[in-house]
Amino acid sequence: MTEINADIPLSAVGLGVLGMLPPVCFALFGILTPLATKRASLEFVTTMALVAIVVGHLLRAGSTSFVMLVVGSVVAFAGMSVGNVVLPPLVKRYFPDRIGIVTSLYATVISVSTFLPPLLAVPVADSAGWRVSLGMWALTALIALAPWSSLLIRARASRFDEVDPTTAEVEAASAAMFGRVWRTPVAWAIMVVFSISSVNVYTFFAWLPKMLAEIANTTAGEGGALLSLFAAMGLPTALLVPVLAARMRSVSVLIYSAVAMFLIGQFGLLLVPETATWLWVSFTGLGSLLFPLALVLINARTRTHEGSVALSGFVQGVGYVVAALGPLLFGLLHDLSGGWVWPLVFLIIVALVPVWAGIVLSKPRMIEDEWHAPGTSGGRFVSDA
Repeated sequence: MTEINADIPLSAVGLGVLGMLPPVCFALFGILTPLATKRASLEFVTTMALVAIVVGHLLRAGSTSFVMLVVGSVVAFAGMSVGNVVLPPLVKRYFPDRIGIVTSLYATVISVSTFLPPLLAVPVADSAGWRVSLGMWALTALIALAPWSSLLIRARASRFDEVDPTTAEVEAASAAMFGRVWRTPVAWAIMVVFSISSVNVYTFFAWLPKMLAEIANTTAGEGGALLSLFAAMGLPTALLVPVLAARMRSVSVLIYSAVAMFLIGQFGLLLVPETATWLWVSFTGLGSLLFPLALVLINARTRTHEGSVALSGFVQGVGYVVAALGPLLFGLLHDLSGGWVWPLVFLIIVALVPVWAGIVLSKPRMIEDEWHAPGTSGGRFVSDA
């Protein structure tokens, strides 16, 4: 931001707007994506999302004004948001018998992508300029475009060839289907699992270094290292949790384990922050196992691609709205109290919310079954599995 400010003046309000754009865009476009899949195949929507990411990064890199920087950011984040939503149903479509391992694979890549760019951004900006530092990420989307473009061509060709069932058109998420998801307890429980993880992640990315400097007397370098440690805790959970969840009849144990890890880490930071600070940060990071768990549950708790698309849009759309409020409320409590006790108490209270989700998800219920459960209106659900 410091280097960008030399070319494009950034006020405090401008910095705030840029900081809010990711979760706001993820929420907005996450809700809208299921409606887009009604008109186009998942392959086409995914390809267009990658195109948007390329265009957005290039616009950001070539920005000559704050407005252009915001527009480019919105376009890039919109593409990322669409990718977030369509990946679970794509896994369900192409790997229905390997949902756990494939979800684990891409959740691991997401975890790597969480801490790798911050390590590269400043060195690249120092050596080649901030425009290269922002624009170079368009290359990753260009690389990803190659296989997805191939899949898109293959899917379109399959309209005239019914031999390969894997390329059959995916059911679109209708407005009615998306509306039903909002009235399903299982959907709300998965959304809680996703959003509580995101609240902790966004809050710690925004506030952890500053908070540790005041409560644990860490230096700026130590604060950055501890933040990287927090992000790195997502790697083992991304590798193991989806595989375990796909094989477990009840995922409640995983949810309660995450709650326990959140509480241990946050109580440690609240009561003895200067003692074993790295341990409390690590426990809080491990609590984010809820994120890959939510991704695999989107597929594990739906019977159809249509249900998966609708549930993915709901969970991520609403979940990112909640996630955007986390850092804001945390900062507001800090300003009002002048310290970090009440902000940490807020996170402790938030960490208890998934206990309800664990109760709801203790039985392997599918969202489609809940729509036509005994005593409800509507016809009998018939699976095409």
